[in-house]
Amino acid sequence: MNTSINAWLPTTKKEVEQRGWDELDVILFSGDAYVDHPSFGAAVIGRTLEAQGLKVAIVPQPNWRDDLRDFKKLGKPRLFFGVAAGAMDSMVNKYTANKRLRSDDAYTPDARIDMRPDYPTIVYSNILKQIYPDVPVIIGGIEASLRRLSHYDYWQDKLLPSILIPSKADLLVYGAGEKAIIKIAKELQAGKPVAELTDIPQTAFTKTTVGATLAVAHPMIVNPMTTHPTEIKLFSYEACQKDKKKQAQNFKSIEEESNSLHAARLIQPTDNQAVIVNPPYPPMTTDEIDACYDLPYTRLPHPKYKGKRIPAYDMIRHSVTIHRGCFGGCAFCTISAHQGKFIASRSKASILKEVKAVTQMPDFKGYLSDLGGPSANMYQMHGKDLTICAKCKKPSCMFPKICNNLNADHRPLLELYQAVDKVSGVKKSFIGSGVRYDLLVNPYENGELNKSARDYTRELIAKHVSGRLKVAPEHTETEVLNCTRKPAFEQFYQFKKIFDKINKEENLNQQLIPYFISSLPASTEKDMAKLAEITKKLNFHLEQVQDFTPTPMTLSTEIFYTGFHPYTLKPVFTAHTKEEKLKQRQYFFWYK
Repeated sequence: MNTSINAWLPTTKKEVEQRGWDELDVILFSGDAYVDHPSFGAAVIGRTLEAQGLKVAIVPQPNWRDDLRDFKKLGKPRLFFGVAAGAMDSMVNKYTANKRLRSDDAYTPDARIDMRPDYPTIVYSNILKQIYPDVPVIIGGIEASLRRLSHYDYWQDKLLPSILIPSKADLLVYGAGEKAIIKIAKELQAGKPVAELTDIPQTAFTKTTVGATLAVAHPMIVNPMTTHPTEIKLFSYEACQKDKKKQAQNFKSIEEESNSLHAARLIQPTDNQAVIVNPPYPPMTTDEIDACYDLPYTRLPHPKYKGKRIPAYDMIRHSVTIHRGCFGGCAFCTISAHQGKFIASRSKASILKEVKAVTQMPDFKGYLSDLGGPSANMYQMHGKDLTICAKCKKPSCMFPKICNNLNADHRPLLELYQAVDKVSGVKKSFIGSGVRYDLLVNPYENGELNKSARDYTRELIAKHVSGRLKVAPEHTETEVLNCTRKPAFEQFYQFKKIFDKINKEENLNQQLIPYFISSLPASTEKDMAKLAEITKKLNFHLEQVQDFTPTPMTLSTEIFYTGFHPYTLKPVFTAHTKEEKLKQRQYFFWYK
């Protein structure tokens, strides 16, 4: 394993000079520490651009409080600055659901909490625009991605415009950004001004308009050949500020287009500008996602952090991501809004190559902490008939029931686990990502799918649980589960019965750890009392719990803010005050 300083992307002027470079093409600013690992966005984008032959540097966690020397030390890049807040939304990273400052930051050396500002995307971008007004600034990452259009901000408790407006950035890349950032770099290299980059998929930008003529309705421009809309004009930001129902209606269009194979361009007027969001790229092919994970990552934190602990790195250092995307469509989750519902799976060869690299790490003791993704058991799953998928805009392939067109075959995943366990140096591979147990207990019409689910379940429980298996029923009550697009709690009972049976047969003493959330939309105190009663009967002393935190671009957040369900426009109760939320949370701890 190469551990010379030049094995990492440079972070200082000295490191740039050591490479013999007198000019950089791209400089990336990140709210996280620089860990050269495919789980960290800045490393992925940096390595992706490097593979295009570009000279790239990363400035991790720049100091925004002093004379701004961190923003000046590498000078002006030839093509653009890239800005991202980090792997987590900065506000979720910094504050609890009760809006209290957290005591640690998992993406910072020694978990320090003072190394990033609130909303780093806006802060960093504004500083760069102030110092280098003529250099394009491209923003991306989950913070920018989820704020690409008007959105409710829980921490300020108000509706905010697209992050493009306060950040003053030239372009926004949403979702997994490799394809878009390569295209942007090529266009800028060819001499095209950033203002003319208006047709790149998976990007958003602003355009000056005359008046608010787009704000009066929800009109669509439809392609007569496909009957799909090619453009949807959303209600303006100002109209949404005045009428929460308009914001709810906008969200329905945004979510549907985020989950469509043939998405429309979205246009939202804001002041005297229009925010324009281009449709995403098609889901990554296996070759494309393999190319991303096969880049020459060191898989280690930059040497500047020697002797310091980065908690988020500790969690993933011996893990391997096997796919992107999630078709669960949970109402409180941001994964499909960011990564999409279509699964992009790596090849077995690419995964085994990375597993072998992990076994060569000096601190590897034979145990892989996770072979997973946003959901552990969606690897290589897709629609049987893609022409049906092409017409579908549903955010979930699993709610209200698992789609008949979903090929939920667990055999490829089972074969992958077995191949990984045969790799020299691997004693055991654990599954740390959340398992969708509804995919395992669902009665499929196809007998082979039922058999593959049974075989996978036994393999998982018998060989890949590190003492505790975490699953996420989220709640027990039907109305709450329906509002959050989760399966009936009866399916949890079914899975627990199977879990207990296999444990007994295999002579194992493993625990099933359910994950629950309080204050979800439609959840009342009465519902939480029922949850407490049910979990008490199951003898669960709940520890994997949290209070619902409204994050931008989720169905649950739109319900929390507007008071209406965007798909029905009917009112929905949600706990709002600190007192209401605390009362609901207390029901988790009946045993105290």
